[in-house]
Amino acid sequence: MESATVTTLGLPFAAPRALIVEDDLELAAQLEIILRRYRFETETVNRREAALDRASAVDLVLLDPSLPDGDGLEICGRLAERAALVVVSDRDDEIDRVAALELGADDYVTRPFDAVVQVGDLEVDVERYEARCQGSPLPLTTKELALLMVLARRPGELVRRDELAEAVWGAELWSVTRSLDVHMSALRRKLADATQGSAHLQTVHGLGFRLLPSGPRSEWSAA
Repeated sequence: MESATVTTLGLPFAAPRALIVEDDLELAAQLEIILRRYRFETETVNRREAALDRASAVDLVLLDPSLPDGDGLEICGRLAERAALVVVSDRDDEIDRVAALELGADDYVTRPFDAVVQVGDLEVDVERYEARCQGSPLPLTTKELALLMVLARRPGELVRRDELAEAVWGAELWSVTRSLDVHMSALRRKLADATQGSAHLQTVHGLGFRLLPSGPRSEWSAA
């Protein structure tokens, strides 16, 4: 499949390409919609061998581990050598998650995708990749929104600095420490202004950050 060409600052470049490895056509279509919002060219296969054949030609692979011809986790290592790899599964099992990451996956995401996290007046829609406060979109930069998405997937939990660096920049912490601090500072300020303090970022010095409501932990929820 030929990749589309778009332009930026007058210079052409190839749109990023994603391979969806999924045998459920409805789920594959949902993933295509999400990826195309971010200008990805997509293609879908439903077998492990087809995934291995096509992975070198794309930038990102989304892998369902439950495939008709075997366990997708068994090919994680080979796929990760060819492209960035995200495992998308309905198996919310910590053993599977750890195994996928140890085998080379960059992330492990569980379905369904329609979780909306509410933290105080802040509403984070992970599927739509949006953040709102009392119905109004938050004016966040691309990096600030990406950081918030990582934190919102684990509300109330400590998210380590190195995890944020890898998830948002795809880099080791030492190379983006200053940028991480600048963006987290801006995100903290914008959340405080928009939510009037009902949601805030807690810094655990030297370790990471937590996304918290102003009151008890019970005030946050995932729908």
